[in-house]
Amino acid sequence: MSSPHKIFAMSFASVYPLYVNKVARKGRSREELDQVICWLTGHDANSLADQIAQAVSFERFFAEAPAMNPGTALITGTVCGVRVETIADPLMQKIRWLDKLVDELAKGRPLVKILRQ
Repeated sequence: MSSPHKIFAMSFASVYPLYVNKVARKGRSREELDQVICWLTGHDANSLADQIAQAVSFERFFAEAPAMNPGTALITGTVCGVRVETIADPLMQKIRWLDKLVDELAKGRPLVKILRQ
């Protein structure tokens, strides 16, 4: 049996500033990033801030997500050469969905398209 991916135990709070920096370098705001994360997970600004303050793992972050957005089925494409819609592990797929949305934000895609509206 293979060991779980290292990212599952990694603190979401340790990666969040990297997301902020990535989108900021491309002229996007932290507020836009938070909106994308909240759209995906169902967190609101307060619960997202709590998750970051508590330095929860990615596994716990997604386990405690109030409601994954039903629009996640519309998230397609590749992250690190892997098609997000074909990832078998549910937790890894959620992490890659987040990565994909952050990439789209950093690439300047309009928020309405990122949020699949």
